[in-house]
Amino acid sequence: MNSELRQEYLAALGLKSWTLRAKTAPESPATEAIAAAPAAVAAPSQRIAATPTAAPVIAKPPIAKPPIAAAPSAAPAAREAGVDWPELRARVAACTRCGLSATRTQTVFGVGNLHAEWLIVGEAPGADEDRQGEPFVGRAGQLLNSMLRAVGLAREQVYIANVLKCRPPGNRDPNPTEAAECLPYLERQIALLKPKIMLAVGRIAAQNLLRTDKTLGSLRQQVHRFGASSVPLIVTYHPGYLLRTPTDKRKTWEDLKFARDVCSRV
Repeated sequence: MNSELRQEYLAALGLKSWTLRAKTAPESPATEAIAAAPAAVAAPSQRIAATPTAAPVIAKPPIAKPPIAAAPSAAPAAREAGVDWPELRARVAACTRCGLSATRTQTVFGVGNLHAEWLIVGEAPGADEDRQGEPFVGRAGQLLNSMLRAVGLAREQVYIANVLKCRPPGNRDPNPTEAAECLPYLERQIALLKPKIMLAVGRIAAQNLLRTDKTLGSLRQQVHRFGASSVPLIVTYHPGYLLRTPTDKRKTWEDLKFARDVCSRV
């Protein structure tokens, strides 16, 4: 990509004053974050053996705790196991697993390259998406396109989906039941797609995919893992949020560079 075109994409992100640095040094703390070891494992607790006599109490050896998966599935993916793309799309279109089926205009399955290396995951369709049946349209979609182009990707090269396939009324946050019922569809999409990297955009998407209540800020600039195939997952801000808070576009640019670097190492 020539420098003039890249500057045009960065300008769309509100980063007109930014220039690319020579690759003689790491671009950001991102590369250091990849090399760093995962979080340390907490020390196991000790238990005291109970005894009915006055004999000295002897402590039992520490009991090792099993490791916690970084990003376990929130619902059984086996529900959609073996389903191909056309059948999966048909199941989503006819889905009545939660109450959102009664309020939606249509389902929003996902869109993009079925051989994409990048999977972009948002939280749920909005009003525009509910009308058009495609994720990330309107102003938020235009900004997402600019975000992708800033790291050399066209919208047609990636796959874009949401945790939920139906719009929650009033664009409210998805509730746990809705997310649990819908997640197997996304898990099957991931199994079929086999992406090299996932980019979770927004707090709700990140918290549902990682089954955590941590803040988005605390989840950024880390390599998380999702599902049985341990797909690398990077967290960043939602384009809709960036439209309201443009000062965080610089942080998003750092996240995109971080994700690009992680993908290059997979």
